[in-house]
Amino acid sequence: MRTLVLLAVFGLVAQLVDGTLGMGYGLTSSSLLLLAGLSPATASASVHLAEIGTTLAGGASHWGLGNTDMRLVARLGLPGALGAFLGASILSRLPVRAATPVTATLLAVLGVYVLARFTLRPARQGGTRTCPHRTRFLAPLGVVGGFLDATGGGGWGPVVTTALMSSGRTAPRTVVGSVSASEFLVTVAASLGFLAGLGGTGIRPGVVAALLAGGLVAAPVAAWLVARLPTGVLGAAVGGLIVATNLRTLLAWAEASAQAYAITYTLLVPTWLVLLCLAVSRSHTGQAGRAATSLSRPQRQKVGV
Repeated sequence: MRTLVLLAVFGLVAQLVDGTLGMGYGLTSSSLLLLAGLSPATASASVHLAEIGTTLAGGASHWGLGNTDMRLVARLGLPGALGAFLGASILSRLPVRAATPVTATLLAVLGVYVLARFTLRPARQGGTRTCPHRTRFLAPLGVVGGFLDATGGGGWGPVVTTALMSSGRTAPRTVVGSVSASEFLVTVAASLGFLAGLGGTGIRPGVVAALLAGGLVAAPVAAWLVARLPTGVLGAAVGGLIVATNLRTLLAWAEASAQAYAITYTLLVPTWLVLLCLAVSRSHTGQAGRAATSLSRPQRQKVGV
C-alpha cells in the first residue's frame, strides 16, 4: 500500500513538471521504475498506459485554457504515433539484460540534454500563438520524438518541446500545450505496440493505476501553472534527477564498485547544484528586469504628457 501511495505522489509530481515544462513525466517515471527493478519494457509500458489518462486530461486542460494550436497537435501527433508504435515493438523484443543499459543510457543522455538546454543555453521565447513551422520539419520531428519516447520510456517532450522552443518562433505556452495534447496520440500508439509485443506480461495494474491517479490530480493544476513558474529552474531540476537515477542504473548493471559510485556522484552532484543555482539566478534576474520595465512605463507616460 505504501508503495502505491508513493507511486501516486510521484505521478503527481511528474505530471506537474511535465505539464508546466512540456517534458519530464515519462523520463522521470521510467527512471524511477527502472530503479525499483522493473524491466525496461515493463516500465515503459506501465508509464505509457498511465499516460493515456494523464495526457488526455492534460491536453484537455491546455485546450480549455487556450494553450494549444490544434493544427500543430495533428501535424506532430500523427507522425509521433507512428514512431512510438515502431519503438514499442522493437523494445518489447529486446532481452531484458540487453535493454537495460540501452534504455538507461538513452534516458541519461536525454537528461543531460534537458539539464544543459535549460541552464547553459536557455531557449528564446517567441510570441506567436500559432506555429509557423511546416510539415516537412514537424513530421520527422514527430517520428523521432515518438520513437525515442517509446524506447526510452520518455523523450517526446525533451525532443519536440525543446526543438520548437529553441527556434524562438512560437509562444512557450502554445508549444507546451500543443506538445502535451499531441502526446495523447503518441501514448496510445506506444501502448498498443507494447501490448502487442508483451501481451500484458509483467505489467502491474496497481503501478499503472497509482501513476494515473497522481497524474490526473496534477494535470489541470499544471496547465494553469504553465505560464507562472520559471521553466529554467524546473528544467535544471528534472534534468539532473534523470541523469542521477539512470547513472545509478548503469552502475548497478555494470556491477561497479563503491568507489566508482562515489567518484561518479562526487562529480555529478556539485555540477548539478551549480547549474541549478545558475537557473535560479537567471530566473530572479529576469523577474527583476520585468519589474523594472513595468515600473518605468508610467514614468515614460508622464514625461510624454
